[in-house]
Amino acid sequence: MIDTIFALGEGLLAAPWWSAIGWPVVWALIKVTLVLMIVMGAVTYTTLWERRLLAWAQIRMGPNRVGPWGLLQPIADAMKLMTKEVLRPAAAEKFLFYLGPVMTVMPAMAAWAVIPFGPDIALANINAGLLFLMAITSMEVYGVIISGWSSNSKYPFLGALRASSQMVSYEIAMGFCLVVVLMVSASLNLTDIVAGQNKGYFAQIGLNFLSWNWLPLLPIFLIYFISGLAETNRLPFDVIEGESEIVAGHMVEYSGMSWAMFQMAEYANIWLVSVLTTIMFLGGWLSPIDSVMFNWIPGWIWLGLKSFCVVTMFIWVRVSFPRFRYDQIMRLGWKIFIPVSLIWLVVVGGWMQTPWNIWK
Repeated sequence: MIDTIFALGEGLLAAPWWSAIGWPVVWALIKVTLVLMIVMGAVTYTTLWERRLLAWAQIRMGPNRVGPWGLLQPIADAMKLMTKEVLRPAAAEKFLFYLGPVMTVMPAMAAWAVIPFGPDIALANINAGLLFLMAITSMEVYGVIISGWSSNSKYPFLGALRASSQMVSYEIAMGFCLVVVLMVSASLNLTDIVAGQNKGYFAQIGLNFLSWNWLPLLPIFLIYFISGLAETNRLPFDVIEGESEIVAGHMVEYSGMSWAMFQMAEYANIWLVSVLTTIMFLGGWLSPIDSVMFNWIPGWIWLGLKSFCVVTMFIWVRVSFPRFRYDQIMRLGWKIFIPVSLIWLVVVGGWMQTPWNIWK
């Protein structure tokens, strides 16, 4: 269907410049707009899903006043934030103060450029997709540091130091996890990584879900997911905010849409980590069982369902676990996750050199 739409648009004008330059540019803009609309819609309604799920777990009603069943609550929240005045402290560095939130949300959006939604559905199906993701997502920490420093206040500065050290610490463990996946997939291309999980004994007998990376790489899968919680500053790792210590951390001096950008970045990152978890470990768009009953469902729906389950896991962790102390968070990252991921890197490397290598 996508090829049909592309051919239809290409034939709108007979001029050579239209098919050579004009339509490819318009087509790329259409695809970017569509992906951004989907991501923004998912980010907006994840806030409602989280509030309703938390309310259900705490035996209360949750937001149910705006629109039928409260479905328009995220729209009302967005309108409120867009119409609020954006305040700036008199002593703040003006340019960097406004640049900080943009630097935070920009990587969370740009990373979607290489995310494949199906075997042939991606904005840019590049061979170095995994490398691009690691590079672009590591830039988010600069937005946090810039926001904290440019506010010219002690609380944001201390909050930025705490947030950036936490994010950098867990990026290392996540990076080692991605290296393990790269090693068993022998490719940096995200489409190839998904395709590589559709091989092996269990895939041949139709039990696809047992051939995905989550089973042979179970410790790495758990480290990646928990590091994703820490990287997105979610409970039990949400120490970048603390009412009795640093208030709202690096976001103390922000209001209106500037503050909303930090929230957008947080929820966009939750979806990004969830989609990457699905692609790396849960078979991406592959159906769990190779049968007619499952195979008729389009791959992008499987990808969305699996990612939604991972997002729900984020919320479940929030409602179930207490907050860690900061020293416990640092100890978990540096003394447990990094050594364990390194050891598993060596173990998997040795496993691949044996006759029992399952990734051949």
